[in-house]
Amino acid sequence: QLQASGGGWVQPGGSLRLSCEVPGFSLDYYCIGWFRQAPGKEREGVATIGRSGSTNYADSVKGRFAISRDNAKNTVYLQMNSLKPEDTATYYCAIALYGLGNCRLAASYYDGWGQGTLVTVSS
Repeated sequence: QLQASGGGWVQPGGSLRLSCEVPGFSLDYYCIGWFRQAPGKEREGVATIGRSGSTNYADSVKGRFAISRDNAKNTVYLQMNSLKPEDTATYYCAIALYGLGNCRLAASYYDGWGQGTLVTVSS
């Protein structure tokens, strides 16, 4: 069961770091993705980290967000900087147990999901 944490309230321009614990799986073998869903909107892919450590970002967060992992802790992080009100959403992490090829930002590529953590960006 993936466990996401680290959400909260932050002012525009601020930073937050989200964590996703992935117990029981070696991060070297699976794609891990961060997704977000704002009220009334579809879930969208934010960032992925692949088996080789390669990363991929949605255009809306490039240059502001950074995904990383700590294999020893079985944890994936999402560092979010220069946050904007439009980043407000519930953020989810997910693992692709059966996905092949390069990691994708599509939710359908992922099989296991954690509960979300709410990020609110407002003044």
